[in-house]
Amino acid sequence: MTSNGAKVLGGANEFGTIAAGKRADLVVIRGDPVGKPVEVRGVVTVFKDGVGYDSAKLIESVKGTVGVR
Repeated sequence: MTSNGAKVLGGANEFGTIAAGKRADLVVIRGDPVGKPVEVRGVVTVFKDGVGYDSAKLIESVKGTVGVR
């Protein structure tokens, strides 16, 4: 989904697809968000700067909070 954007931005050699040596933050989704866009809500894990975060645990940790803590 990000390959074309990377090409337009001129960064296809650095980001936009998953490959060794490229920069990437990833979102693992349960389902097929291309075939069924609503399934984009099925986020299982988010990888940011090489660390995996469990989406359900993150959501639960802020449940009931509003604004900046």
